[in-house]
Amino acid sequence: MFIVSLSYTAPLERIDAHLAAHREFLAAQYAAGRFLMSGPKVPREGGIILADAPSRAALEAVLGEDPFRQAGVARYEITEFAPLMTAPALDAWRQRPSGG
Repeated sequence: MFIVSLSYTAPLERIDAHLAAHREFLAAQYAAGRFLMSGPKVPREGGIILADAPSRAALEAVLGEDPFRQAGVARYEITEFAPLMTAPALDAWRQRPSGG
């Protein structure tokens, strides 16, 4: 399991120019089962993605397809973690192998 923290490196006008394509990218990753949750930081200086991937390298390859990364308007910090405790609604994710 991974937490991806995006930090914008460009003004919001440039971010907004790529937002529709970024959201299409997110939708494709949800459909593929890779992303579990995402949303903007508050204040709007980037975003957070909770991702399930078989490896950091696999996740980095997926993130390379993000229009924000391709346009050079965001920086990505990836943190891997092993969930040991969850809310009951998330029990299916506790101590399960990554990537599906």
